[in-house]
Amino acid sequence: MQRKRIIVDCDPGQDDAIALLMALGAPQRIDVLAVTCVAGNVPLRLTEWNARRVVELAGREDVPVHAGCGRPLLRSLRTAEHVHGETGLDGSGLPDPQMPLAGTHAVDAILAMLAAEPEGSVTLCPLGPLTNIALAMVKDPVTFARAKEIVLMGGAMDLGNVTPAAEFNFHVDPHAARIVFEFGLPITMMGLDVTHKVLVTDHRLDAVRAIGNRQAQAAHGMLEFYNRFDRDRERYGSDGAPLHDPCVIAWLLDASIFSGRDCHVGIETDSGSCMGRSVVDWWRSTDVPANAHVVSGVDEDAFFGLLEASLRAFP
Repeated sequence: MQRKRIIVDCDPGQDDAIALLMALGAPQRIDVLAVTCVAGNVPLRLTEWNARRVVELAGREDVPVHAGCGRPLLRSLRTAEHVHGETGLDGSGLPDPQMPLAGTHAVDAILAMLAAEPEGSVTLCPLGPLTNIALAMVKDPVTFARAKEIVLMGGAMDLGNVTPAAEFNFHVDPHAARIVFEFGLPITMMGLDVTHKVLVTDHRLDAVRAIGNRQAQAAHGMLEFYNRFDRDRERYGSDGAPLHDPCVIAWLLDASIFSGRDCHVGIETDSGSCMGRSVVDWWRSTDVPANAHVVSGVDEDAFFGLLEASLRAFP
């Protein structure tokens, strides 16, 4: 099986960290070319710091970490420390990183890697606001079009999680999301409709802790902290926090455990109350061609099997 070559663009965040561990823990199937960071869950100085901490936890200091955009294209930055803690990785117990930050800006690094790799060979995996991705598209659309596809976490067909209408990543930088969905590359969208079916319940937390290695112990600590907010039964009525970003990596490992359909997705950038809303034409009510594969279903037990297998792969 040919390894999938990917660039992970992220804003760690505990769920970003779990996604990185899933990818870095499956080197026979996924080749992580680089990790690029954007402001989102916490400011950029913390997202790039956290990304380096996780890369070191995985023992993969060969994977460069690049810092990118520190704010959205046209709006002030909105962060989510109330979910992820002041550092973004509260609960991890990870030390300060020792590996240096790569010197190239994330946008330039993405374009350089796309230019250097064979055309159609690199999958972009954005897990946070789409600022870096959109700027790379605008700066050099010809080079960016060499990418194979985009598999992203963001959006929702149903209710939002940061406003009644919008999911966090798209709400933070709706203009970037609109650029990305209008660019023309194949997109797979992992929105709240699927991520809220992947819940970190007590027995799944116990299964992660039982793996025993230090990567699993850090993952357990992060997930336990993360559960304190998103496990709010009064808010969601669920028995565990949804694991948003790891759905992207699970898709790369085994797309057969997911279901969805091709749809047109538009991003609302004009309405204050609906800013960042992803308007999904699920029922094909218009003649506008599909621009994304929208994922809505998942075999959650199979998902957690993939997560546990990646964590077990670490020494």
